[in-house]
Amino acid sequence: MINRWLFTQIDNSALIIFRVFFGFLITAESFGAILTGWVKRTLVEPQFTFNFIGLDFLQPLPGNGMYYYFALMGIFGIFIMIGFKYRWSMIAYTILWAGVYYMQKASYNNHYYLLLLLCILMSTLPAGNYFSLDVKKNPTLKRISMPRWCILFIIIQLWIVYTYASVAKLYPDWLDFSVARNLMLSRADYPIVGEVLQQKWAHVAIAYFGILFDLLIIPLLLWRKTRLAAFIISIFFHLFNSVVFQIGIFPYLSLAFTVFFFSKERIHSLFMPKKEFYSANELILPSYRKLLIPILSIWFVIQLALPIRHWFIPGDVLWTEEGHKLSWRMMLRGRSGYTNFYIEFNDNACKRVKIDKNQYLSKKQRRIVNTKPDAIWQFAQFLKKEHQKEGRDIAVYVKSRVSVNRKKSRVLIDPDVDLTTVKWNYFATNPWVIKYDKE
Repeated sequence: MINRWLFTQIDNSALIIFRVFFGFLITAESFGAILTGWVKRTLVEPQFTFNFIGLDFLQPLPGNGMYYYFALMGIFGIFIMIGFKYRWSMIAYTILWAGVYYMQKASYNNHYYLLLLLCILMSTLPAGNYFSLDVKKNPTLKRISMPRWCILFIIIQLWIVYTYASVAKLYPDWLDFSVARNLMLSRADYPIVGEVLQQKWAHVAIAYFGILFDLLIIPLLLWRKTRLAAFIISIFFHLFNSVVFQIGIFPYLSLAFTVFFFSKERIHSLFMPKKEFYSANELILPSYRKLLIPILSIWFVIQLALPIRHWFIPGDVLWTEEGHKLSWRMMLRGRSGYTNFYIEFNDNACKRVKIDKNQYLSKKQRRIVNTKPDAIWQFAQFLKKEHQKEGRDIAVYVKSRVSVNRKKSRVLIDPDVDLTTVKWNYFATNPWVIKYDKE
């Protein structure tokens, strides 16, 4: 039964056209990062980047290296779009994007994580077997069908993302509309819509529409009777996000996913009418089938487990940030505050010197160092290494106050702990992050 469910052949038009959309969007993402100054602000100008902890070897290339890095990514994106050396181009882009993703956290968001997962997934799928230069050069590669698991993999992954995003919103600050209100305050100067976004009814609509859309969109797209209405709602939702939150390619990538939900006949007739339509529904058992089920099982167990790990870590994740990343906790809170760093030379333990963060950090980096425990810890390690170059050993202490969702600010980091002497725990609590009872 499971073999028939996974390995029955279906028409591959949806995957082929998605590859074209995907290649175009990641090309735009790569070259757009250069043209908008994102690469300069995030990877070229800063003295150092906040890489994922434990991956210190991932550092930006010196000089103009990161411009060439992103240009190369853009070239691979074009190759993916036109289907030139598709598999190798997709693997190469995946490696390069993984480097960018793990190299810095000042611009972290869940969409970058989703793109990494999609790159890994697209590297395994037969998306270059039609309408590609590879097929033009070697017609024996041509296929008009694919195993059903290719689409099921994508749909299940999307269902996990959207469902966790919906469940994460079920907390008081979201349900009383204060998060929506705070998010919209910074958009008050937008032309036409800025004033509308400050209205109470708009905050109510944003809060509850966000919950319901994330929870229901996948089931509604899967059900034939609600599919068209769900697609129209998706267009509005993602275009709204694009205009209001300016989150790059991701609203358009989300719309591109809908090709996997409409009937195979509809996608074929709309996008690839000259292609032969496959309708034989053959069951072809590939040689890799015994490996596929364990690999898929491990993949989805990880995807289901990572977003709930914060339940096993003491403290409120909204405050501690422990277990926040990789959990589809998207635009759930606003953080503000300050941190003052003091170094104490071990050869003169009586004197503490306040550090001027402006000497080391960009404006964007200062924002995360003022509010995020992992960035605070990393900056302390950076200061230690900088002074070790001068042959001096130091201790680093932090005074901090942080506010979440514009509530009363509180002390985030234990001011009596030398942060150079403690380790960062990814999957457990960090005792020097002060915990409070949930409000």
